[in-house]
This record gives sequence, structure tokens and C-alpha cells, in this order.
Amino acid sequence: MNAERWGELRSPGGLKGRLQPGLAATQSQPLQVFGPRRSSVFNGLRVLALESRRAVEMAELIRRQGGDPFVAPSMREVPLEADEATARFAERLYAGEFDMMVLLTGVGTRQLNRLLGPRFGEALRSLTIAARGPKPVAALREMALVAAVVAPEPNTWRELLQALEGRPEKRIAVQEYGRSNPELLDGLRARGAEVTPVRVYQWDLPEDTAPLYEAARRLAAGEFDVALFTTAIQIAHLARAAREQSIENDAMDALRRCFVGSIGPTTTEALEEFGITPAFEPSHPKMGVLVLEAAQRSSKA
Repeated sequence: MNAERWGELRSPGGLKGRLQPGLAATQSQPLQVFGPRRSSVFNGLRVLALESRRAVEMAELIRRQGGDPFVAPSMREVPLEADEATARFAERLYAGEFDMMVLLTGVGTRQLNRLLGPRFGEALRSLTIAARGPKPVAALREMALVAAVVAPEPNTWRELLQALEGRPEKRIAVQEYGRSNPELLDGLRARGAEVTPVRVYQWDLPEDTAPLYEAARRLAAGEFDVALFTTAIQIAHLARAAREQSIENDAMDALRRCFVGSIGPTTTEALEEFGITPAFEPSHPKMGVLVLEAAQRSSKA
């Protein structure tokens, strides 16, 4: 991609800069937190979690509920390099060829803002903005922008599609995340919309895979009682780590014997693709609520 062209796309004055090569690194060591317990709802159950960005917080939440946490970061978000497709999207955006911008994640919203610079925020002010949930709403707030449409909990593509029912906008750009969402795109197209997906990052294994591989081995050995999933990609990466060690069948069988909590419908669908039926979804799709209700429910299971 020509550097001069990107300068023109970023700002009227040719502001220098481009997409940062990576996001802030997350701690990738397995976290086992010890100390006085404030409650004992888990009653010492061994809890596996695969949270990455908030791994320390997840371990502490589990410990506070009386669990024995093993948190193995399972993913990282890899920004995609500026390419022709993104440049074409920027050109169309600035030319006024969209009526609506759908933002699915906070990370993706911030990546687009970093990639395209001030012109991105300026262009959004002339569009209808739709957000999938609180994270893109927070990212928009940082840009002094407000979404006209916000999907209610549990903030999946289903709630978003329902929230967009009857909207007049037909030229829609959709910021995608680690994987495409064909259900949302097809649902919008079925209503007569011209939909342009905009993908700005993808998911990959963490740079340090040792904790994830250890988690797969310990799971296959039956060393966990509870497993908590906070995003759909975690089960795929856990299965991959097990498969690369030739223990996938053992790991998945052991997971089926665990008390499994899923943050919400999208994650549940991903688990079901691997033959895992979660015991519950929390009353609100929040990490703290997931841990608290897992502790309450597992103690009665």
C-alpha cells in the first residue's frame, strides 16, 4: 500500500501514522492465586479459565469465590496490515457511500480509529452508528461519538439484528472481529441491505502457548471440576492445543464431565460445535457475574 495514499486517507492534511503492529501484550503465564478466601462457594473446586486480557482479574474472581483457579490465556488479537480492501473502505466512507456503520467490538472500533485517524470519527458523525454492546459504546465515547442503535444483552448478533429491524439505512458497513459473522451479514442482506464487511484484526494463539498446552494436558487428565468460557474462540484454541498433543478426545471427554459455564449464546454455540453443552449462561454476560453464578450453581450440582 502506497504510504502517500494512506496519508491522504487518514486526514485532510496527510497526518502521518498507520496501524500499530500489535496490541499490548497480555500476561500469558498460568495464574494460580493464593491467599485468604472471602467466601467458599466453589468449596475448593478446581476451575479452568481461558481468559487472556483480564487473566489476573479472572483468577482473583475465582479465588474470592473459593475456587482453585488455573487461568491459561488462550488467544491474542492480531491487527491486520493495512491492505487494499481497507483502503477501499476508507475511500467509500469518505465519499459518503454508507448510511450506517455497525461496530461489533471495542477493539475493532479503536483499531479503525488508529488506522484511519481523525477522518474516521469525522465520517462517522454523518452516519447512523450501531453498536453490538457496551465495549464499542465505550470506544465511541472516547471519540466523543454516540451510537444511535445499541443491541441489548446478551449483545449477540441476534439482538443486534433485531434492534436494526425497520431501519431505513440500506448501505451498511460492518466492522468484523476475529472471524466473520455470516448470520448477521446474511440477515441484513435479506432485508435488502448492501453490506460491506470491514475486518481489522484476527485471532491467533497467544505468543506463549505453554500455559494453554498445560491446560489441555491437565484437562485430559481430569484435573478440573469447572470450566469457564468468556468468548467463542477459546474452545477452538483449547481443542487445537489438545489436538496438537494427540489428546483432543480425552480433553473433550473430560470437559463434558466438567461443570461448564458460558458467557452467552455465541460462546455456547461454539461449545456445542465441539459437543459441549454448557450447564448455564449467566444472568448478565459479564465476567464477574459468570464466576459468581458458576460458584453458586456448581455448589448445588
